[in-house]
Amino acid sequence: MLKIGDRMPHFEVMDQNGNTVNSEELLGRKTIIYFYPKDNTSGCTEEACNLRDNYQAMVARGYNVIGVSKDSVKSHKNFAEKYSLPFTLLADTSTEMIQAFGAWGEKSLYGRKYMGTVRSTFIFDEAGILTEIIEKVDTKNHAAQILK
Repeated sequence: MLKIGDRMPHFEVMDQNGNTVNSEELLGRKTIIYFYPKDNTSGCTEEACNLRDNYQAMVARGYNVIGVSKDSVKSHKNFAEKYSLPFTLLADTSTEMIQAFGAWGEKSLYGRKYMGTVRSTFIFDEAGILTEIIEKVDTKNHAAQILK
């Protein structure tokens, strides 16, 4: 996992509109990158809607908000449209970006162990330096965790 003071890892992935986004484009603005397991699941929808409802407060503080999961571009487009999400969703179908950030790990469901996206948030300054990591995400109040 990344540590405070690390540079943003390089990535190049597609957003929900099929546009390529790379890490260099994010420099010059504070950026919140949040990783979540799956579009249209209860916790992920709660988290996305909480960030949507507080989006203007984050923009007012100079933040760019980006959500990332291994779902497809089409899935992200549907998710963003269904919930009127005003921020970018990145489709990391290869999980290369998720792994580079350290947000890929062992999970457990009903006693079965598997690898998957670990819900976590990384906040970078304008120079692309990591300033904060939120590992225990409160999906219903995530914006408050970020804006504290």
